[in-house]
Amino acid sequence: MKKMFAPKPSLIFVSFLLVLIAVAEPSEAARLKDVANIRGVRSNQLVGYGIVVGLAGTGDSKSEYTNKSIERMLDRLGMKVSGGDTSSKNVAAVIITANLPAFARSGNKIDVTVSSLGDAKSLRGGTLIQTPLRAADQQIYAVAQGHVLVGQGSGVHEAVARVPDGALIERDLGQDFASRKMFRLTLQNPDFTTASRVVTIINRELSGKYASALDAGTIDVVSPPEYEGKGVELLATIERLEINPDVAARVVVNEKTGTVVIGHQVKVSEVALSHGDLSLKVEGAESGKNDKGERLVHLKESANVGDLVDAMNKLGVSPKDLIAILQSIKAAGALHGELEIL
Repeated sequence: MKKMFAPKPSLIFVSFLLVLIAVAEPSEAARLKDVANIRGVRSNQLVGYGIVVGLAGTGDSKSEYTNKSIERMLDRLGMKVSGGDTSSKNVAAVIITANLPAFARSGNKIDVTVSSLGDAKSLRGGTLIQTPLRAADQQIYAVAQGHVLVGQGSGVHEAVARVPDGALIERDLGQDFASRKMFRLTLQNPDFTTASRVVTIINRELSGKYASALDAGTIDVVSPPEYEGKGVELLATIERLEINPDVAARVVVNEKTGTVVIGHQVKVSEVALSHGDLSLKVEGAESGKNDKGERLVHLKESANVGDLVDAMNKLGVSPKDLIAILQSIKAAGALHGELEIL
């Protein structure tokens, strides 16, 4: 659950707009499948070089590599041509990119993105000629071809287009998860506390010590006897388990936009600060108040940064000044958490 503290309209200065998001303590659990990945279950990037034909004079101007591409294409089609006969502004050299999903199977189709490599003004109305797509191992996994689609509206960048279902997968991709006896999970945000919680929850669900953490981001799970040959069912059971991920105490500040994002665990210890005509005091004896008629803030030592920013908003402190105050408190060692400046 998130709480948002936004400044009053009068607190918007030039391009600085403060939007404070205090991340509440994660009382609502997240599914394990949303915070961890299964080793071996991933997509793969594909890339290829090809040409788009049928353009209305918006293709590449005279380009050596485009002309050579036309020659090679015509040669494969059984037509021999000389270099001087292949120049055409109805053709554009392009780079094709796509993501091959995990467990892709031969015959399935995927979308591709087509991007101009030369100085073509627009790919609108063109057709991508059959192009092999390779992965990092230089093996061909798909072949792309089809009519390219450029977005509509003003300001659309017409040198980039898409071909929906434009690539046909040529080979199966995937592993035999059903018969595997061990699986490895990797946390998206490595954390020792979270890893320990994952191990505890999995072992509780499987009624035994089948999960163990190798480090802050890696958990190994051994298949129990009752799941022998049922790796898919085991993973389905594990990935739906709910866990409360632990989060680091962190304040993220974007100086360009005036945005401040604050984790709930960020605390402020005893400190006194003066900034312009504003005075800030964090001490244990006070109950936490803003003195009326004065730009003076008193906060309890147990206050968090959310309390501090809320009090600053009430006094009309600009986002730019607030960012400077947070930096000063961090420099003094009184802000307990990471301060990240974007």
